Amino acid sequence: MRAGATRPSQVSVVVIGYDDAAHVTDAVRSALAQGPAVHEVIAVDDCSADDSARLLDRLALDEPRLRVVRREANSGGCGSPRNDGIAATAAPYVMFLDSDDVLPSGAVDALLAAATRRGTEVTAGLCVRRELPSGREVPWQPELYARTALVTDPSRRPRLVHDTLCVNKLYRTDFLREHGIRFPEGHFPYEDFVFSARVLAARPRLALIPDTVYVWHVRRGAGRLSISLDRSGVDNWRARITAHAQAYDVLLAAGEKRLARASRARFLDHALRMYARELDLRGAAYRREWWALTRAYLATFDAGDFALAPAPGRVIAQVVLASDKPCDLTRVKEVAARPARLRPPYARAADGTPVWSAGLPRVTLEHLLVRPVRLLPVAVDAELRPRARGTRLRLRLHELYGRMTEAGPASVDAEFVNRQDGTTGLTLTAPFLPADPDPAPLAHPADVTHPAALATPAAPAALTTPAAPAVPAAPADATEPVHHGPGADARTWTAEAPVDLAALGSGTWDLRLRLRFHDGTSRETTAHASTGPGLLRRSVVPSARHGVLLVHPYATHAGSLALRTAAGPRGTAAVLSRRMRRLLH
Repeated sequence: MRAGATRPSQVSVVVIGYDDAAHVTDAVRSALAQGPAVHEVIAVDDCSADDSARLLDRLALDEPRLRVVRREANSGGCGSPRNDGIAATAAPYVMFLDSDDVLPSGAVDALLAAATRRGTEVTAGLCVRRELPSGREVPWQPELYARTALVTDPSRRPRLVHDTLCVNKLYRTDFLREHGIRFPEGHFPYEDFVFSARVLAARPRLALIPDTVYVWHVRRGAGRLSISLDRSGVDNWRARITAHAQAYDVLLAAGEKRLARASRARFLDHALRMYARELDLRGAAYRREWWALTRAYLATFDAGDFALAPAPGRVIAQVVLASDKPCDLTRVKEVAARPARLRPPYARAADGTPVWSAGLPRVTLEHLLVRPVRLLPVAVDAELRPRARGTRLRLRLHELYGRMTEAGPASVDAEFVNRQDGTTGLTLTAPFLPADPDPAPLAHPADVTHPAALATPAAPAALTTPAAPAVPAAPADATEPVHHGPGADARTWTAEAPVDLAALGSGTWDLRLRLRFHDGTSRETTAHASTGPGLLRRSVVPSARHGVLLVHPYATHAGSLALRTAAGPRGTAAVLSRRMRRLLH
Protein backbone atom coordinates (compact mmCIF):
# COMPACT_ATOMS: atom_id res chain seq x y z
CA MET A 1 0.00 0.00 0.00
CA ARG A 2 1.35 3.41 -0.93
CA ALA A 3 2.07 5.90 1.86
CA GLY A 4 -0.68 8.20 0.60
CA ALA A 5 -3.25 5.40 0.30
CA THR A 6 -3.65 4.44 3.96
CA ARG A 7 -7.05 4.42 5.66
CA PRO A 8 -7.86 7.91 7.00
CA SER A 9 -8.31 9.19 10.54
CA GLN A 10 -6.41 6.58 12.52
CA VAL A 11 -3.78 8.63 14.37
CA SER A 12 -3.82 10.92 17.38
CA VAL A 13 -0.85 13.27 17.65
CA VAL A 14 -0.22 14.37 21.25
CA VAL A 15 1.54 17.75 21.38
CA ILE A 16 2.86 18.80 24.79
CA GLY A 17 4.07 22.26 25.76
CA TYR A 18 4.86 24.57 28.62
CA ASP A 19 5.47 28.32 28.24
CA ASP A 20 6.33 27.88 24.57
CA ALA A 21 3.99 30.34 22.88
CA ALA A 22 6.69 31.16 20.32
CA HIS A 23 6.64 27.64 18.83
CA VAL A 24 3.64 25.60 19.93
CA THR A 25 1.32 26.66 17.09
CA ASP A 26 3.98 25.71 14.51
CA ALA A 27 4.15 22.25 16.07
CA VAL A 28 0.37 21.85 16.06
CA ARG A 29 0.05 23.07 12.47
CA SER A 30 2.73 20.59 11.34
CA ALA A 31 0.62 17.80 12.87
CA LEU A 32 -2.63 19.02 11.32
CA ALA A 33 -0.90 19.36 7.94
CA GLN A 34 -0.27 15.61 7.89
CA GLY A 35 -3.70 15.24 6.29
CA PRO A 36 -6.69 12.95 6.80
CA ALA A 37 -4.65 10.18 8.44
CA VAL A 38 -4.64 12.38 11.58
CA HIS A 39 -7.89 11.81 13.45
CA GLU A 40 -7.08 14.44 16.09
CA VAL A 41 -4.34 16.57 17.54
CA ILE A 42 -4.42 16.65 21.33
CA ALA A 43 -2.52 19.70 22.60
CA VAL A 44 -1.75 19.29 26.29
CA ASP A 45 -0.79 22.59 27.90
CA ASP A 46 1.12 22.00 31.13
CA CYS A 47 -0.33 25.03 32.96
CA SER A 48 1.62 27.60 30.95
CA ALA A 49 2.01 31.12 32.33
CA ASP A 50 2.52 32.66 28.88
CA ASP A 51 0.15 33.02 25.93
CA SER A 52 0.25 29.34 24.89
CA ALA A 53 -3.28 28.39 26.01
CA ARG A 54 -4.90 31.40 24.33
CA LEU A 55 -3.08 30.71 21.05
CA LEU A 56 -4.15 27.07 21.11
CA ASP A 57 -7.77 27.98 21.86
CA ARG A 58 -7.80 30.43 18.96
CA LEU A 59 -6.36 27.79 16.64
CA ALA A 60 -8.98 25.27 17.79
CA LEU A 61 -11.82 27.58 16.76
CA ASP A 62 -10.98 26.98 13.10
CA GLU A 63 -9.76 23.40 13.35
CA PRO A 64 -12.23 20.78 14.64
CA ARG A 65 -9.49 18.12 14.81
CA LEU A 66 -7.62 20.11 17.48
CA ARG A 67 -8.49 19.37 21.09
CA VAL A 68 -6.86 21.43 23.84
CA VAL A 69 -6.28 19.86 27.27
CA ARG A 70 -5.18 22.16 30.08
CA ARG A 71 -3.52 20.83 33.17
CA GLU A 72 -4.53 22.61 36.39
CA ALA A 73 -1.03 22.43 37.83
CA ASN A 74 2.34 22.26 36.16
CA SER A 75 3.76 18.74 36.28
CA GLY A 76 7.41 19.75 36.13
CA GLY A 77 8.20 17.33 33.31
CA CYS A 78 7.17 15.85 29.98
CA GLY A 79 5.82 12.52 31.21
CA SER A 80 2.54 13.59 32.83
CA PRO A 81 1.26 15.62 29.84
CA ARG A 82 2.04 12.74 27.50
CA ASN A 83 0.19 10.35 29.80
CA ASP A 84 -2.80 12.72 29.68
CA GLY A 85 -2.65 12.49 25.90
CA ILE A 86 -2.60 8.67 25.95
CA ALA A 87 -5.64 8.69 28.24
CA ALA A 88 -7.51 11.15 26.02
CA THR A 89 -6.84 9.63 22.61
CA ALA A 90 -9.71 8.05 20.70
CA ALA A 91 -7.68 6.80 17.71
CA PRO A 92 -6.14 3.36 17.08
CA TYR A 93 -2.63 4.86 16.90
CA VAL A 94 -0.85 7.58 18.85
CA MET A 95 2.40 9.48 18.46
CA PHE A 96 4.07 12.32 20.36
CA LEU A 97 5.32 15.77 19.37
CA ASP A 98 7.08 18.38 21.51
CA SER A 99 5.98 21.99 21.20
CA ASP A 100 9.34 23.22 19.87
CA ASP A 101 9.67 20.55 17.14
CA VAL A 102 7.73 19.72 13.95
CA LEU A 103 6.57 16.75 11.92
CA PRO A 104 7.83 16.85 8.31
CA SER A 105 5.35 16.45 5.47
CA GLY A 106 4.24 12.85 4.96
CA ALA A 107 5.55 11.58 8.30
CA VAL A 108 2.25 10.16 9.59
CA ASP A 109 1.35 8.60 6.23
CA ALA A 110 4.72 6.85 6.03
CA LEU A 111 4.48 5.48 9.57
CA LEU A 112 0.85 4.45 9.26
CA ALA A 113 1.41 2.72 5.92
CA ALA A 114 4.18 0.58 7.42
CA ALA A 115 2.18 -0.13 10.59
CA THR A 116 -0.93 -1.33 8.74
CA ARG A 117 1.02 -3.26 6.13
CA ARG A 118 3.14 -5.09 8.71
CA GLY A 119 0.59 -5.28 11.52
CA THR A 120 3.10 -3.96 14.05
CA GLU A 121 2.51 -2.53 17.51
CA VAL A 122 5.32 0.01 17.08
CA THR A 123 6.59 1.68 13.91
CA ALA A 124 9.65 3.92 13.92
CA GLY A 125 11.35 6.23 11.43
CA LEU A 126 14.32 8.55 11.18
CA CYS A 127 14.60 11.65 13.36
CA VAL A 128 16.88 14.52 12.34
CA ARG A 129 18.36 17.07 14.72
CA ARG A 130 18.10 20.47 13.07
CA GLU A 131 20.47 23.09 14.46
CA LEU A 132 18.88 26.53 14.55
CA PRO A 133 19.36 29.08 13.17
CA SER A 134 21.92 27.45 10.83
CA GLY A 135 19.53 24.74 9.61
CA ARG A 136 22.25 22.06 9.72
CA GLU A 137 20.67 18.62 10.05
CA VAL A 138 22.21 15.57 11.72
CA PRO A 139 20.36 12.23 11.57
CA TRP A 140 19.70 10.48 14.88
CA GLN A 141 20.73 6.81 14.93
CA PRO A 142 20.84 6.54 11.11
CA GLU A 143 22.17 2.96 11.23
CA LEU A 144 18.83 1.76 12.59
CA TYR A 145 16.87 3.39 9.80
CA ALA A 146 19.07 2.80 6.77
CA ARG A 147 16.45 0.51 5.22
CA THR A 148 12.98 -0.89 5.82
CA ALA A 149 12.96 -3.75 8.32
CA LEU A 150 10.57 -5.87 10.36
CA VAL A 151 11.71 -6.79 13.88
CA THR A 152 9.63 -9.61 15.32
CA ASP A 153 11.68 -9.89 18.51
CA PRO A 154 13.42 -6.78 19.94
CA SER A 155 16.10 -8.90 21.64
CA ARG A 156 17.37 -9.89 18.19
CA ARG A 157 18.08 -6.22 17.42
CA PRO A 158 19.93 -4.94 20.54
CA ARG A 159 20.74 -1.67 18.79
CA LEU A 160 17.10 -0.68 19.33
CA VAL A 161 18.07 0.47 22.82
CA HIS A 162 20.26 3.16 21.24
CA ASP A 163 17.16 5.02 20.08
CA THR A 164 15.67 6.23 23.35
CA LEU A 165 13.40 8.80 21.68
CA CYS A 166 9.63 8.35 21.91
CA VAL A 167 8.72 11.00 19.33
CA ASN A 168 9.81 9.31 16.09
CA LYS A 169 7.49 6.37 16.62
CA LEU A 170 3.86 5.41 16.04
CA TYR A 171 2.29 3.23 18.75
CA ARG A 172 -0.85 1.14 18.70
CA THR A 173 -2.99 2.69 21.43
CA ASP A 174 -4.38 -0.63 22.63
CA PHE A 175 -0.82 -2.01 22.94
CA LEU A 176 0.14 0.81 25.33
CA ARG A 177 -3.07 0.41 27.33
CA GLU A 178 -2.96 -3.39 27.48
CA HIS A 179 0.54 -3.39 28.93
CA GLY A 180 0.02 -0.32 31.10
CA ILE A 181 2.90 1.47 29.41
CA ARG A 182 3.16 5.06 30.59
CA PHE A 183 5.82 7.70 31.14
CA PRO A 184 7.20 8.42 34.63
CA GLU A 185 5.04 11.10 36.25
CA GLY A 186 6.09 14.54 37.49
CA HIS A 187 9.57 15.98 37.34
CA PHE A 188 11.56 13.17 35.77
CA PRO A 189 14.14 14.27 33.17
CA TYR A 190 14.93 11.71 30.45
CA GLU A 191 11.51 10.15 30.94
CA ASP A 192 11.64 8.70 27.44
CA PHE A 193 14.49 6.38 28.52
CA VAL A 194 12.12 4.58 30.88
CA PHE A 195 9.14 4.70 28.52
CA SER A 196 11.19 3.22 25.66
CA ALA A 197 12.44 0.44 27.94
CA ARG A 198 8.88 -0.37 28.97
CA VAL A 199 7.89 -0.58 25.31
CA LEU A 200 10.74 -2.97 24.45
CA ALA A 201 10.09 -5.03 27.58
CA ALA A 202 6.57 -5.74 26.26
CA ARG A 203 8.16 -7.42 23.20
CA PRO A 204 6.29 -5.64 20.40
CA ARG A 205 6.69 -6.31 16.71
CA LEU A 206 8.40 -3.26 15.22
CA ALA A 207 8.58 -1.86 11.71
CA LEU A 208 11.55 0.39 10.88
CA ILE A 209 11.41 2.76 7.91
CA PRO A 210 14.07 5.05 6.40
CA ASP A 211 11.68 8.03 5.99
CA THR A 212 12.33 11.17 8.02
CA VAL A 213 9.37 11.35 10.39
CA TYR A 214 10.47 13.88 13.04
CA VAL A 215 12.47 17.13 13.12
CA TRP A 216 14.10 17.79 16.50
CA HIS A 217 14.95 21.47 16.76
CA VAL A 218 18.17 22.26 18.60
CA ARG A 219 18.21 25.85 19.84
CA ARG A 220 21.50 26.30 21.68
CA GLY A 221 20.93 30.04 22.02
CA ALA A 222 17.49 29.69 23.62
CA GLY A 223 16.80 31.48 26.89
CA ARG A 224 15.58 28.19 28.39
CA LEU A 225 17.61 25.23 27.16
CA SER A 226 16.08 21.82 26.65
CA ILE A 227 16.94 19.05 29.11
CA SER A 228 19.39 17.42 26.68
CA LEU A 229 21.28 20.70 26.17
CA ASP A 230 21.28 22.03 29.73
CA ARG A 231 24.13 19.92 31.10
CA SER A 232 25.86 22.65 33.12
CA GLY A 233 24.57 21.40 36.48
CA VAL A 234 25.41 18.03 37.99
CA ASP A 235 21.70 17.40 38.64
CA ASN A 236 21.35 16.76 34.92
CA TRP A 237 23.90 13.94 35.11
CA ARG A 238 22.24 12.56 38.25
CA ALA A 239 18.89 12.54 36.43
CA ARG A 240 20.37 10.78 33.41
CA ILE A 241 21.90 8.08 35.60
CA THR A 242 18.59 7.64 37.46
CA ALA A 243 16.64 7.28 34.22
CA HIS A 244 19.19 4.94 32.70
CA ALA A 245 19.26 2.76 35.82
CA GLN A 246 15.46 2.48 35.83
CA ALA A 247 15.41 1.59 32.13
CA TYR A 248 18.01 -1.12 32.76
CA ASP A 249 15.95 -2.50 35.66
CA VAL A 250 12.80 -2.58 33.51
CA LEU A 251 14.54 -4.61 30.81
CA LEU A 252 16.21 -6.94 33.29
CA ALA A 253 12.95 -7.56 35.18
CA ALA A 254 11.30 -8.52 31.89
CA GLY A 255 13.99 -11.13 31.21
CA GLU A 256 15.54 -9.05 28.44
CA LYS A 257 19.11 -9.40 29.66
CA ARG A 258 20.58 -8.93 26.19
CA LEU A 259 18.80 -5.61 25.77
CA ALA A 260 19.69 -4.59 29.32
CA ARG A 261 23.39 -5.21 28.66
CA ALA A 262 23.15 -3.34 25.37
CA SER A 263 21.67 -0.35 27.19
CA ARG A 264 24.67 -0.27 29.54
CA ALA A 265 27.08 -0.48 26.62
CA ARG A 266 25.18 2.45 25.10
CA PHE A 267 25.61 4.40 28.35
CA LEU A 268 29.37 3.90 28.23
CA ASP A 269 29.73 4.80 24.58
CA HIS A 270 27.30 7.71 24.45
CA ALA A 271 26.45 9.35 27.78
CA LEU A 272 29.75 8.75 29.56
CA ARG A 273 31.79 10.01 26.61
CA MET A 274 29.55 13.04 26.03
CA TYR A 275 29.77 14.27 29.60
CA ALA A 276 33.46 13.36 29.97
CA ARG A 277 34.27 15.63 27.01
CA GLU A 278 32.84 18.56 28.96
CA LEU A 279 34.40 17.92 32.37
CA ASP A 280 37.20 20.45 31.99
CA LEU A 281 34.56 23.12 31.30
CA ARG A 282 33.03 22.61 34.76
CA GLY A 283 34.06 23.81 38.19
CA ALA A 284 35.90 21.75 40.78
CA ALA A 285 32.76 21.03 42.84
CA TYR A 286 30.90 19.75 39.76
CA ARG A 287 33.81 17.49 38.81
CA ARG A 288 34.06 15.95 42.26
CA GLU A 289 30.34 15.21 42.46
CA TRP A 290 30.18 13.96 38.86
CA TRP A 291 33.12 11.65 39.52
CA ALA A 292 31.54 10.25 42.71
CA LEU A 293 28.17 9.68 41.03
CA THR A 294 29.79 7.99 38.06
CA ARG A 295 32.00 5.72 40.16
CA ALA A 296 29.02 4.61 42.24
CA TYR A 297 26.98 3.79 39.14
CA LEU A 298 29.78 2.06 37.27
CA ALA A 299 30.38 -0.12 40.33
CA THR A 300 27.03 -1.80 39.57
CA PHE A 301 28.26 -2.92 36.12
CA ASP A 302 29.78 -6.34 35.62
CA ALA A 303 32.39 -7.63 33.16
CA GLY A 304 29.72 -8.55 30.62
CA ASP A 305 28.39 -4.98 30.60
CA PHE A 306 31.84 -3.55 29.92
CA ALA A 307 32.73 -6.15 27.31
CA LEU A 308 29.99 -5.00 24.93
CA ALA A 309 31.01 -1.34 24.91
CA PRO A 310 33.46 0.16 22.38
CA ALA A 311 36.96 0.60 23.78
CA PRO A 312 36.92 4.38 24.48
CA GLY A 313 33.98 4.14 26.87
CA ARG A 314 35.53 1.14 28.62
CA VAL A 315 38.81 2.98 29.12
CA ILE A 316 37.12 6.06 30.55
CA ALA A 317 35.14 3.83 32.92
CA GLN A 318 38.36 2.12 34.04
CA VAL A 319 39.98 5.47 34.79
CA VAL A 320 36.98 6.64 36.81
CA LEU A 321 36.86 3.39 38.79
CA ALA A 322 40.61 3.37 39.40
CA SER A 323 40.79 6.87 40.90
CA ASP A 324 38.78 8.12 43.86
CA LYS A 325 38.98 11.71 42.61
CA PRO A 326 38.97 13.46 39.22
CA CYS A 327 42.25 13.03 37.35
CA ASP A 328 43.80 13.26 33.88
CA LEU A 329 40.80 15.23 32.61
CA THR A 330 42.54 16.46 29.46
CA ARG A 331 43.50 12.94 28.41
CA VAL A 332 40.05 11.64 29.35
CA LYS A 333 38.48 14.34 27.17
CA GLU A 334 40.59 13.29 24.19
CA VAL A 335 39.67 9.62 24.61
CA ALA A 336 36.03 10.69 24.80
CA ALA A 337 36.32 12.52 21.46
CA ARG A 338 34.96 11.04 18.25
CA PRO A 339 37.18 9.55 16.93
CA ALA A 340 39.03 8.82 20.17
CA ARG A 341 42.58 10.11 20.65
CA LEU A 342 45.04 8.84 23.26
CA ARG A 343 47.69 11.48 23.83
CA PRO A 344 51.11 10.97 25.43
CA PRO A 345 52.65 9.95 27.74
CA TYR A 346 52.52 6.22 26.98
CA ALA A 347 53.39 4.09 30.00
CA ARG A 348 54.09 0.34 30.10
CA ALA A 349 54.13 -2.30 32.79
CA ALA A 350 57.31 -4.29 33.41
CA ASP A 351 56.13 -7.00 31.01
CA GLY A 352 55.50 -4.42 28.27
CA THR A 353 51.73 -4.21 28.74
CA PRO A 354 50.44 -0.72 27.88
CA VAL A 355 48.89 1.06 30.87
CA TRP A 356 47.09 4.37 31.25
CA SER A 357 49.80 6.01 33.37
CA ALA A 358 52.25 5.41 36.15
CA GLY A 359 49.67 6.83 38.55
CA LEU A 360 46.92 4.44 37.38
CA PRO A 361 48.79 1.30 36.36
CA ARG A 362 45.76 -0.95 36.91
CA VAL A 363 44.07 0.65 33.89
CA THR A 364 45.57 -1.60 31.24
CA LEU A 365 45.43 -0.90 27.51
CA GLU A 366 46.57 -4.20 26.05
CA HIS A 367 43.79 -4.06 23.45
CA LEU A 368 45.87 -1.42 21.65
CA LEU A 369 48.45 -4.07 20.73
CA VAL A 370 45.96 -6.06 18.63
CA ARG A 371 43.35 -3.52 17.55
CA PRO A 372 43.19 -2.79 13.78
CA VAL A 373 44.99 0.40 12.78
CA ARG A 374 41.76 1.85 11.43
CA LEU A 375 40.34 1.80 14.99
CA LEU A 376 43.38 2.92 17.00
CA PRO A 377 43.09 6.11 19.07
CA VAL A 378 46.02 7.72 17.28
CA ALA A 379 47.15 11.14 18.49
CA VAL A 380 47.97 13.95 16.08
CA ASP A 381 48.83 17.48 17.21
CA ALA A 382 48.02 20.37 14.88
CA GLU A 383 49.26 23.95 14.59
CA LEU A 384 47.78 26.57 12.29
CA ARG A 385 49.30 30.05 12.25
CA PRO A 386 47.45 32.44 9.90
CA ARG A 387 50.01 34.60 8.11
CA ALA A 388 49.80 37.18 5.36
CA ARG A 389 52.71 35.60 3.48
CA GLY A 390 51.52 32.04 3.67
CA THR A 391 49.65 30.02 6.26
CA ARG A 392 50.92 26.53 7.00
CA LEU A 393 49.36 23.54 8.74
CA ARG A 394 51.81 21.54 10.84
CA LEU A 395 50.93 18.06 12.10
CA ARG A 396 52.76 15.76 14.49
CA LEU A 397 51.79 12.06 14.72
CA HIS A 398 52.73 10.28 17.94
CA GLU A 399 53.87 6.70 18.26
CA LEU A 400 51.36 4.40 19.98
CA TYR A 401 53.04 1.44 21.64
CA GLY A 402 54.93 0.54 18.47
CA ARG A 403 51.83 0.33 16.27
CA MET A 404 52.70 3.39 14.18
CA THR A 405 56.22 2.13 13.46
CA GLU A 406 54.77 -1.24 12.57
CA ALA A 407 52.31 0.29 10.08
CA GLY A 408 54.78 2.86 8.70
CA PRO A 409 53.35 6.42 8.48
CA ALA A 410 53.35 7.46 4.81
CA SER A 411 51.16 10.53 4.27
CA VAL A 412 48.15 12.46 5.46
CA ASP A 413 45.12 13.88 3.65
CA ALA A 414 43.75 16.89 5.53
CA GLU A 415 40.30 18.29 4.80
CA PHE A 416 38.61 21.42 6.10
CA VAL A 417 34.91 20.44 6.23
CA ASN A 418 32.12 23.00 6.58
CA ARG A 419 30.27 22.27 9.79
CA GLN A 420 26.94 23.50 8.48
CA ASP A 421 26.56 21.64 5.21
CA GLY A 422 29.34 19.03 5.30
CA THR A 423 31.05 20.25 2.14
CA THR A 424 34.83 20.13 1.82
CA GLY A 425 36.34 23.57 1.37
CA LEU A 426 39.98 22.57 1.03
CA THR A 427 42.01 19.36 0.77
CA LEU A 428 45.73 19.09 1.49
CA THR A 429 48.13 16.16 1.20
CA ALA A 430 51.56 15.93 2.76
CA PRO A 431 54.11 13.17 3.45
CA PHE A 432 54.99 12.07 6.97
CA LEU A 433 58.67 12.40 7.90
CA PRO A 434 60.29 10.94 11.02
CA ALA A 435 60.97 13.70 13.55
CA ASP A 436 63.42 11.59 15.56
CA PRO A 437 64.97 8.74 13.59
CA ASP A 438 67.12 7.62 16.55
CA PRO A 439 64.88 7.57 19.63
CA ALA A 440 66.43 7.21 23.06
CA PRO A 441 66.07 3.91 24.92
CA LEU A 442 63.25 3.30 27.36
CA ALA A 443 63.47 4.95 30.76
CA HIS A 444 65.34 3.07 33.44
CA PRO A 445 63.06 0.64 35.33
CA ALA A 446 63.78 2.39 38.60
CA ASP A 447 62.20 5.62 37.35
CA VAL A 448 58.65 4.65 38.40
CA THR A 449 57.14 1.80 40.34
CA HIS A 450 53.71 0.18 40.50
CA PRO A 451 51.95 -2.78 42.17
CA ALA A 452 53.21 -6.28 41.57
CA ALA A 453 49.72 -7.31 40.57
CA LEU A 454 50.40 -5.78 37.16
CA ALA A 455 52.68 -8.62 36.15
CA THR A 456 49.53 -10.29 34.79
CA PRO A 457 47.30 -7.70 33.08
CA ALA A 458 43.85 -7.67 34.65
CA ALA A 459 41.82 -4.85 33.14
CA PRO A 460 38.55 -6.79 33.11
CA ALA A 461 39.07 -8.00 36.66
CA ALA A 462 39.30 -4.40 37.85
CA LEU A 463 35.76 -3.93 36.55
CA THR A 464 34.12 -7.15 37.70
CA THR A 465 33.49 -6.37 41.36
CA PRO A 466 30.25 -4.39 41.57
CA ALA A 467 30.38 -4.03 45.35
CA ALA A 468 33.10 -1.37 45.39
CA PRO A 469 34.12 1.14 42.74
CA ALA A 470 37.59 1.65 44.10
CA VAL A 471 40.53 -0.40 42.88
CA PRO A 472 42.08 -2.45 45.74
CA ALA A 473 45.11 -0.90 47.36
CA ALA A 474 48.50 -2.23 46.32
CA PRO A 475 50.87 -3.96 48.73
CA ALA A 476 53.22 -1.49 50.36
CA ASP A 477 56.33 -3.35 49.23
CA ALA A 478 55.33 -3.72 45.58
CA THR A 479 58.19 -2.69 43.33
CA GLU A 480 57.30 -3.84 39.81
CA PRO A 481 58.45 -1.10 37.43
CA VAL A 482 56.46 0.97 34.95
CA HIS A 483 58.34 2.37 31.97
CA HIS A 484 57.21 5.94 31.57
CA GLY A 485 59.46 8.35 29.76
CA PRO A 486 61.33 9.03 26.52
CA GLY A 487 62.08 6.09 24.27
CA ALA A 488 60.57 4.18 21.39
CA ASP A 489 57.07 5.20 22.48
CA ALA A 490 58.08 8.88 22.23
CA ARG A 491 58.81 8.66 18.48
CA THR A 492 56.92 11.12 16.28
CA TRP A 493 56.39 11.92 12.60
CA THR A 494 55.65 15.35 11.15
CA ALA A 495 53.82 16.63 8.08
CA GLU A 496 53.44 20.17 6.81
CA ALA A 497 51.42 21.80 4.03
CA PRO A 498 50.43 25.32 2.88
CA VAL A 499 46.81 26.38 3.51
CA ASP A 500 45.00 28.68 1.06
CA LEU A 501 42.66 30.34 3.56
CA ALA A 502 41.10 32.47 0.83
CA ALA A 503 39.72 29.31 -0.80
CA LEU A 504 37.61 28.63 2.28
CA GLY A 505 35.64 31.86 2.30
CA SER A 506 33.35 32.35 5.32
CA GLY A 507 32.31 29.54 7.63
CA THR A 508 33.20 27.20 10.46
CA TRP A 509 35.52 24.42 9.41
CA ASP A 510 36.42 21.15 11.14
CA LEU A 511 39.82 19.65 10.36
CA ARG A 512 39.54 15.97 9.42
CA LEU A 513 42.48 13.72 8.68
CA ARG A 514 43.06 10.47 6.87
CA LEU A 515 46.39 8.96 7.89
CA ARG A 516 47.88 6.57 5.33
CA PHE A 517 50.46 3.91 6.17
CA HIS A 518 52.97 1.96 4.12
CA ASP A 519 51.30 -1.35 5.03
CA GLY A 520 48.19 -0.23 3.12
CA THR A 521 46.07 0.64 6.16
CA SER A 522 44.59 4.02 6.99
CA ARG A 523 42.92 5.80 9.89
CA GLU A 524 40.41 8.65 9.83
CA THR A 525 40.73 10.99 12.79
CA THR A 526 40.85 14.58 13.98
CA ALA A 527 43.76 16.56 15.40
CA HIS A 528 44.41 17.90 18.87
CA ALA A 529 44.67 21.70 18.82
CA SER A 530 48.13 22.61 20.09
CA THR A 531 48.40 25.60 22.39
CA GLY A 532 51.23 28.07 22.84
CA PRO A 533 52.38 31.57 21.90
CA GLY A 534 50.70 32.78 18.69
CA LEU A 535 48.33 29.80 18.49
CA LEU A 536 44.53 29.71 18.75
CA ARG A 537 44.14 33.45 18.38
CA ARG A 538 42.14 35.67 16.04
CA SER A 539 44.03 37.18 13.13
CA VAL A 540 43.24 39.60 10.33
CA VAL A 541 44.95 38.45 7.14
CA PRO A 542 45.16 40.51 3.91
CA SER A 543 43.66 38.65 0.94
CA ALA A 544 43.95 39.41 -2.77
CA ARG A 545 40.64 37.59 -3.32
CA HIS A 546 38.55 39.01 -0.47
CA GLY A 547 40.47 42.10 0.58
CA VAL A 548 40.63 40.86 4.15
CA LEU A 549 40.10 37.60 6.05
CA LEU A 550 39.23 37.25 9.72
CA VAL A 551 40.66 33.89 10.85
CA HIS A 552 40.26 32.17 14.21
CA PRO A 553 41.77 28.72 14.85
CA TYR A 554 40.27 27.29 18.05
CA ALA A 555 39.86 24.11 20.08
CA THR A 556 36.44 22.43 20.22
CA HIS A 557 35.03 21.02 23.48
CA ALA A 558 36.74 17.75 22.60
CA GLY A 559 40.07 19.54 22.05
CA SER A 560 40.03 19.20 18.24
CA LEU A 561 41.38 21.91 15.95
CA ALA A 562 38.69 23.85 14.10
CA LEU A 563 38.68 27.12 12.20
CA ARG A 564 36.32 30.06 11.87
CA THR A 565 36.72 32.35 8.86
CA ALA A 566 34.97 35.53 7.75
CA ALA A 567 35.74 36.80 4.26
CA GLY A 568 35.70 40.41 3.11
CA PRO A 569 34.61 43.60 4.88
CA ARG A 570 31.00 42.39 5.09
CA GLY A 571 31.91 39.08 6.71
CA THR A 572 34.27 40.79 9.15
CA ALA A 573 31.63 43.38 10.04
CA ALA A 574 29.07 40.62 10.71
CA VAL A 575 31.45 38.89 13.13
CA LEU A 576 32.21 42.14 14.95
CA SER A 577 28.50 42.94 15.18
CA ARG A 578 27.75 39.55 16.75
CA ARG A 579 30.53 40.02 19.29
CA MET A 580 29.22 43.46 20.23
CA ARG A 581 25.70 42.07 20.76
CA ARG A 582 27.07 39.37 23.07
CA LEU A 583 29.00 41.97 25.05
CA LEU A 584 25.96 44.21 25.41
CA HIS A 585 23.68 41.39 26.51
